[in-house]
Amino acid sequence: MSTLRRIGLAAGGVLAALGAAGVVAETAHTRRRNRLRGDIDRLGSLRGEVRTVVADDGVALHVEVDEPAQSAPGAPTLVLAHGYALNLDCWHHQRAWAREAGIRTVLYDQRSHGRSARSDADNATIEQLGRDLARVIAETCPGPVVLAGHSMGGMTILALAEERPELFGDTVVGVALVATTAGGLNPGRVLAPFLPRDVSRQLAPRAVAALSRVPAAVDIARQRGTELGTRVVSRFAFGDAVDPAAAIFVDEMLAQTPFEVLAEFFDNFGRLDKFTVLESLAHVPTVIVAGTLDRLTSVGHSRKMAARLPTAELVECAGAGHMVILERPDEVNAALDRLLARAGEQ
Repeated sequence: MSTLRRIGLAAGGVLAALGAAGVVAETAHTRRRNRLRGDIDRLGSLRGEVRTVVADDGVALHVEVDEPAQSAPGAPTLVLAHGYALNLDCWHHQRAWAREAGIRTVLYDQRSHGRSARSDADNATIEQLGRDLARVIAETCPGPVVLAGHSMGGMTILALAEERPELFGDTVVGVALVATTAGGLNPGRVLAPFLPRDVSRQLAPRAVAALSRVPAAVDIARQRGTELGTRVVSRFAFGDAVDPAAAIFVDEMLAQTPFEVLAEFFDNFGRLDKFTVLESLAHVPTVIVAGTLDRLTSVGHSRKMAARLPTAELVECAGAGHMVILERPDEVNAALDRLLARAGEQ
């Protein structure tokens, strides 16, 4: 037998072994997903009074309102804004806590996300998200408001503060910025975390642009719910202790967001620069929450915002990642509780 033939047979054997290992891994993953299905579905099980808020460009936003049986007169409404590629269900633990505490809560799906209608590509901007939030507040909140935003939801709040600073201190009486940033983000680290910073910054936009030409094929691959997909989510969205059900829950949520939507919003993150907007929050009780192992918006971003806003409370959740709202719900809820108490004293 020739040397070339032996090499070919060996390579074929390696590929066959890898393929078999992949089948075994995916089979185990499917079994684990099925075993955890009850816990996964529970994380997206809470529903409220459904309303539709129409944005200023005509996009219909899916909104849910949780009305408590009793609430203190003049108590603020808690409005929760979710992040990139997620939907309002990511706030499950905060929503459950608010219900138990009797806090009126408003949640909504950002445009093109979840159950909300698709946006034109030209309006897939952080600034438009800020205007959407203003419309949600105007139509669902009859009194004072405390805003909480996770990741892109935090950027949404800053966009609102930039365009409507007069709302902060009167209508908006408290702000929580969770696992987010006001700027300086390199989104390429999400797609190419092991490349040098300058290389990844240049590569990511090109990769997204190339993939956006075949979004249907990308979505088919994303929606398979593979072991690899869940591992990537566990690695980059979570910290040191990953709940398997929560990781699959987030993986499925991400897969439900069309790749075209991801591509349309992607360029926003590299351009974001709203540090000067933080001045609008100086007279409003504010809490900044971060996971110390956040690989997407690192704790350094939160510390930089806190340095620009010395009146804010900085809460660092040790060992938590970007999905700190799912990983450390008790710490996040306690921070929101303190914020609401401070807002009520205004």
